[in-house]
Amino acid sequence: MTVIGTGYLGATHAICMANLGYDVLGVDVDARKVAELSAGRVPFFEPGLPEKLKEALASGRLRFTTDFALAADFGDVHFVCVGTPQAADSPAADMRYVIAAFSSLATRITRKVLLVGKSTVPIGTAARLTEMVHEMSPVGSELELAWNPEFLREGHAVEDTLHPDRLVFGVSSLWAEQQLRAAFRPILEEQTPVVIADLATSELVKVAANSFLATKISYINAMAEVCEVTGGDVNILATALGYDERIGSRFLKPGLGFGGGCLPKDIRAFKFRAEELGVGQAVAFLGEVDAINIRRRVRTVDLIRELVGGDLMGVKVAALGAAFKPNSDDIRDAPALDVARMLYLEGAIVTVYDPEANENAHRVYPDLDFADSMADAINDAQVVALLTEWDEFRNADPEVLGQLVANRRIVDGRHALDADRYRAAGWEYRALGRPLSSPTVALAEHHKDSAATPGR
Repeated sequence: MTVIGTGYLGATHAICMANLGYDVLGVDVDARKVAELSAGRVPFFEPGLPEKLKEALASGRLRFTTDFALAADFGDVHFVCVGTPQAADSPAADMRYVIAAFSSLATRITRKVLLVGKSTVPIGTAARLTEMVHEMSPVGSELELAWNPEFLREGHAVEDTLHPDRLVFGVSSLWAEQQLRAAFRPILEEQTPVVIADLATSELVKVAANSFLATKISYINAMAEVCEVTGGDVNILATALGYDERIGSRFLKPGLGFGGGCLPKDIRAFKFRAEELGVGQAVAFLGEVDAINIRRRVRTVDLIRELVGGDLMGVKVAALGAAFKPNSDDIRDAPALDVARMLYLEGAIVTVYDPEANENAHRVYPDLDFADSMADAINDAQVVALLTEWDEFRNADPEVLGQLVANRRIVDGRHALDADRYRAAGWEYRALGRPLSSPTVALAEHHKDSAATPGR
């Protein structure tokens, strides 16, 4: 099989499929990425993936190339895993890379094979691409297209690829279904649920799943806004709601909100596409989901400002975290960096530290100061802001930290710290949606979301 695109999704898919025993050729137009991966270096941070890459290369089952002609001749099943970022001038998905990938394959393929899209795309894309490749390919309608959406979580990508919750096969023929079953045979042998769908439904599954997840996160953050004006405690509220099996506790966690390269742009593109199709009213609520998420960033800055007396000019702030989530170096639409930037624009002296994302963050925000360690970041700080819930931050000793800062003030943007422990160490502790003297409330954590889960 071939995997077209060796970014986060493509590299992970190629490496894991080779580890499952398939002969895999990874293809990318970026020669630098190809060289890095060929040398055994993963060009982004993902726990467990470097070890899997070395294993796959050593087995001889994995190679990387920039040669699309070689890929067209090599593959029986071609997985297209290129990005669909938000367009520069609208909320729509930028489809240039998807179209280019399918075109590059279709014009070179001379036998019956299966093209499989894994990218997150607007509804109707697969149907349009099917027409396009049939027109472009020397074999015409013999070239079939299917859709197999991905459901990877950054920081858990290896486990999610090798042991997914489900597989979705969007197909137009029994032959295409059989090809996909052969391509995922080791995973299906583990009794992984598989959903056979038409092309349109398979496209919709991913954007619907991301929209539901984003809505759940924004819902509990909306409740945090209510708690802030009523004196309620959003953590206790989330705990009570989570016991209801119809709701569940997973991702019902208040805080700074979601970010990254998927949820924000996917809900915007979904809303935009629904409006194009004349059903925009059905998903109009996604606009408020997005707005609630952005308001959490602004409110975090408000909380930090309140904590230092109302004026951020010249205040030294330690911003702990830059990645949009722990166990990742991805800073796309990262709430942590958005907060750091807003603090900086109000005149605060901001020092950022992230265990993995410093380099990426500094490239995008060169005006911010970056520290090489947590201790350096908080040294002489007047307020500390926890913005990404890395274990290094969660497990830090508040008494030790207190000896480094100028003032023991902390804003827990992720509800990840032990409030009682910090207050006992003399810290002024604040968190969104929680009263001033709120005790520690341990939010439920599913074992699949734990950074300590084996293989993640």
